[in-house]
Amino acid sequence: MEPTITGFDHQRVAVADEVSLSVAVGGSGTPVVLLHGFPETHLMWRHVAPDLAADHTVICPDLRGYGDSDKPVEDGPDTYSKRTMARDIVTLARSLGHDRFALAGHDRGALVAFRAGLDHPDVITHLACLDVLPTVDMWEALHGTTAAVGFHLYLMAQPAGLPERMIAASADAFFAHFLDLWANDPEAIPSEIRTAYLRACRNAVPSIVADYRASAGIDVEHDQDDRAAGNKLTMPVTVLQQDWGAALGYEAAALWGAWAPDLRHSTVSCGHFMAEEAPTVVAAHLRDLLAR
Repeated sequence: MEPTITGFDHQRVAVADEVSLSVAVGGSGTPVVLLHGFPETHLMWRHVAPDLAADHTVICPDLRGYGDSDKPVEDGPDTYSKRTMARDIVTLARSLGHDRFALAGHDRGALVAFRAGLDHPDVITHLACLDVLPTVDMWEALHGTTAAVGFHLYLMAQPAGLPERMIAASADAFFAHFLDLWANDPEAIPSEIRTAYLRACRNAVPSIVADYRASAGIDVEHDQDDRAAGNKLTMPVTVLQQDWGAALGYEAAALWGAWAPDLRHSTVSCGHFMAEEAPTVVAAHLRDLLAR
């Protein structure tokens, strides 16, 4: 049997033409949407979601192109832009009866959450981003040999064809590399969850590459437009990160502060998969955010 989030119901919700998202929903109260990162699915929230569900309606979708959600064929740069994926999430929440909601994302999901906060400030009440920089800042921070840590960003930025073939030829080894490299505590991702992640990624190579390709193109353009216009995140924002800046030569809090006037930035002592490695810490930070 596929692993699930204990106590959550699963359903599919249409969010665009020929695109439905697979979503787990649990709890009751004010709504919170949790977005997963790479190379994961909504299952990364399996510890945090039940904690928050004691007081909130918690919605955990698989992003477009990931997990059990639909994977439309890339037919242009906007198919997997974070703007499109953010619109999916707003439509999902409204379909479930929520016109306004708090939003937290990790990694790729954090980029979708960031874009939703800029594009839909009247909808997003609170915003949390875990272990990521805004897209435009990320590309500017990567330089020299330190950028080798992000080799996959450059690989999947290439035109359609080559990266998909290369990754598909050894999909399990490719995706397992990140699960192994980025986790300080390997036991935080048990075998059944790891198997589910690898199976989901193996079946989604073209859409995952398209997501990353968008982050090297149209997503940067959208961020640059907002930065030039002086647009800010108007809601309370919490950012949790490892101290990547120490190695790559930037100050994450300063970069995020340029986007978020109402910011609380914290460094978490764990690996990249912090909702799985330090779920109690993450849940506490999210509860603090929701109380603001």
